[in-house]
Amino acid sequence: MADLSRENPTNIIRGIGVRQVRLACGLVLFSYLISHFLNHALGNISLDALAAGVRYHVLFWHFLPVAIVFYTAALLHGGLGIWALYQRRQFSRIAIEPLQLALGLSIPVLVVAHVVGARLGQSLFGQEKLYPQEIYSFWVAHPAKMWQMFAVLLIAWTHGCIGLHFWLRMKAFYARTAPFLLAAAILIPTLALLGLYQAGRSVIADSENPQWRAANLSEHQMGTKAEQDTLGDIVDDFLTFYLGLIGIVVLARGARVLLERRRGMVNLSYGNGRTVRIPKGLSVLEASLRANVPHASVCGGRARCSTCRIRVIGDCSGLPEPSPREAFVLARVGTSDPSIRLACQLRPTADLSFFQLFIPSAVSADTHASHPARIGEERHLVSLFVDMRGSTRLAEKLLPFDTVFVVNRFLAAVSQAVVDCGGRPNQFIGDGMLALFGLAAGAQTASRQALRAAALIAANIAELNQFLSHDLKEPIRFGIGIHGGEVIVGDIGYRDHMVFTALGDAVNVAARLQDMTKALRCEALVSDEVRLSAGLSEGDLPRQEVVIRGRDEPMVVRFVAETKLLAALLDAEETVAAQPLAPAAAMPGV
Repeated sequence: MADLSRENPTNIIRGIGVRQVRLACGLVLFSYLISHFLNHALGNISLDALAAGVRYHVLFWHFLPVAIVFYTAALLHGGLGIWALYQRRQFSRIAIEPLQLALGLSIPVLVVAHVVGARLGQSLFGQEKLYPQEIYSFWVAHPAKMWQMFAVLLIAWTHGCIGLHFWLRMKAFYARTAPFLLAAAILIPTLALLGLYQAGRSVIADSENPQWRAANLSEHQMGTKAEQDTLGDIVDDFLTFYLGLIGIVVLARGARVLLERRRGMVNLSYGNGRTVRIPKGLSVLEASLRANVPHASVCGGRARCSTCRIRVIGDCSGLPEPSPREAFVLARVGTSDPSIRLACQLRPTADLSFFQLFIPSAVSADTHASHPARIGEERHLVSLFVDMRGSTRLAEKLLPFDTVFVVNRFLAAVSQAVVDCGGRPNQFIGDGMLALFGLAAGAQTASRQALRAAALIAANIAELNQFLSHDLKEPIRFGIGIHGGEVIVGDIGYRDHMVFTALGDAVNVAARLQDMTKALRCEALVSDEVRLSAGLSEGDLPRQEVVIRGRDEPMVVRFVAETKLLAALLDAEETVAAQPLAPAAAMPGV
């Protein structure tokens, strides 16, 4: 995204938290899992196909830089999972979050024997355990291990899919691609398990052949009894350490509860008069979940959105400092007010009074079934704010109903331009309007649509001025601000008064750019990100730096004196892009 690619590196680093590191490590491990499952699926062809596929699998994942990344990711992901067991005080009311954590913590217990036997057996003793040897161990020597391996494959795959769902559910493309992802999530493990089943049948049949046993079950491949005993001791030591660590974490959770109660309780007073009493250490969102108080949180308390925001009432000097992740999210939504905090991150140490900035939906189950609300999702949109100039003076000179008529004609002309260019009129604020582009298009198309809409707005307003020339002493003027970036879109409101809209820094910046057109005496200000995304050249529009309230650094924008000129610029760029390449000079030897 254009915004992210130009983000201050310091801000990007501030936005990296424990969850982001765990997600990145999880993606590495899930990539390994997909590779392994696809290799298993080759067993549906033959055992030889399995052996051929594993060579490429090993060639890639044992390549030293890749192996370092993989094992680092495995250690970090496992360690952060244990930390999550300790740190998470309250889960949401749905069971999928604790299920994901439980599945993840069980994976090392189930897979350690296989990892130690295959990987350490090779590293320590030079054993060559490939598919024939492993499948013989599971299907012939120790049949119970076959079911254990099937279980760990399904558990690891389910754990990874839940994590992907939590990550992708706010992405714009997820709703469109979810059916295909579900098909892949079912098909890949099914083929993998069937492949292992077919390979197991082949090994059972071949194991009756003395020649096959001599070729595949030698001590060099399977290891001596002493080597197997050593590997077994390593497995036992790991299980003792790991299960002991889990036990210590569980005891630490209990000790923390007792300690927090001894340190005292705090009262949280909601804006509706509700008060709950909680131990110190819980976040405001965790307190809401524990007390069954409805609290908006689209991302589930992962600090990936700002819908759980609260405004603290009273003195804020005693509040804990925002974490780097919380500061990053608050900066992205353009707030520097110390009384605005994220409920999922704020852990009060004293009594606190506050009110929620976003009222959670209180729609009944029946109403929701007939009119389902669109939950928030994160996506890249281009926002266009347009405002009618001089409406206050207009109201002073015309009758009230005449003023409403003129404003409605203005908004109709603006809305028609937006719709004709592929956008969506979203909010009408007095004599102004917010339009969204990119709900069904990519960033480049959305940027070009917004610029073309600005040009068409000028044309439509010119026609309106001509139509009203006998009634208005001066023509209608307007100001436009255009900016693109990551926003949260969804239904906002209360009960029967829900509206679909966008929230985020990109929308706020577009509104502020529109305000600046008054002082700069221009018809539009376009952020440089939108100009770049639309494919306009550097010299097409004058460059200017402006200071946006709530941002630390000046922002580069493009000055548009007359928006009707944008159509000609876009047409010129499209003409250049459509021209065929000039014939290349004669090449040597042709």
